[in-house]
Amino acid sequence: MIAVVNQLISTNISLFAETNTPSGPVVIEGPVPEDHLKALRMNEHLSNFRLPDRQQEALCIIAGSPEGLVYIARCGQEIVGYVVFHYPSQFSRWGKHPRVLELGAIEVSSGFKRCGLGTQLLKAAFSNQVMEEYIVITTEFFWHWDLKDSGLDVWNYQRMLTKLFGSVHFKKRRTDDPEILEHPANMLMIRIGTKIAEPYAKSFEDMLYQQSIIE
Repeated sequence: MIAVVNQLISTNISLFAETNTPSGPVVIEGPVPEDHLKALRMNEHLSNFRLPDRQQEALCIIAGSPEGLVYIARCGQEIVGYVVFHYPSQFSRWGKHPRVLELGAIEVSSGFKRCGLGTQLLKAAFSNQVMEEYIVITTEFFWHWDLKDSGLDVWNYQRMLTKLFGSVHFKKRRTDDPEILEHPANMLMIRIGTKIAEPYAKSFEDMLYQQSIIE
C-alpha cells in the first residue's frame, strides 16, 4: 500500500520556495527524482549521518524506491539540505502498519543553518496532500544530533527539534520502543494525516506500547 505514495506524485519537480542566505540564494524543491539528485553535488558539510558521497547515494536509493520521497535545499548545483521519507524498517514495529511513513533524516549544512531551511523543507514536504493519507513518524536518537556544531546541549537540542517538527504539527508521543527508551532525550514524534481512517489511527495507537509493564 505504501507503494502508492510515489505513484500519486507528478514527475515534475515542484519549486516550493527560494530564500536568500548569506551564502547565496537557495531553492527548496521536491520531491526530486533519482536522476536529478545524481546530477547535483553534495555539500561537503552534509556528513552528520555518513560521508557526503555516501549520503548522496542513500538519497538516490530512497528517491528511486516506490515509497521514497526526497526534498532538497539547493544552492546552484549543490545540495545544502534535505529531508527524506521512506517506509519504516520491516524489522521495526512501525513497519507492520500499512499507513506509516518514516521521516528518515533531515539535515542542513553548517554553512546554511539559522536560515530557516529546515522549516522550509518540512513545509514543502507537508504541502503535498499525499502526506495527509499517512501517519508520519520520526524517531529521534540523541547520538545522531549535531551537538558540536550547534553549540546546544542535548536537552536544548531536543527542544529545538520539538519546535522544528512542531511547525508541521508533529507531536511527541510516549512509547515503550526499546531504542527510544535507551536514553531519556530520545523521542518519538508523530503526525497523523487528516485523511487517516479511525481504524488505522487505532491500530497505530496499539503499537505504541507492546510491553504491558509500561504505561
